[in-house]
Amino acid sequence: MKAKEFDRAFDDGVEDIVDELDLSSARRVNQEQKRINVDFPAWVVDSLDREAARIGVTRQSIIKVWLVERLQAEAAHKFPKDERGG
Repeated sequence: MKAKEFDRAFDDGVEDIVDELDLSSARRVNQEQKRINVDFPAWVVDSLDREAARIGVTRQSIIKVWLVERLQAEAAHKFPKDERGG
């Protein structure tokens, strides 16, 4: 299907338009994974494990969530909403 046909089908509300997409090479921008190694003191790992178990997630998940939350908070502090175009 050519791009113009695809656009027309989308605009017309054709529901099975996703079948026309090749999702085998699709990727999410800025979401590529990159492996890193981080060394923590044993007490930090123990604390992470306890908190992860308490809320029912893995150690890796809690580290990711907490880091993302902190980075977002830092970005919000550094660039207030007015300066971010919001």
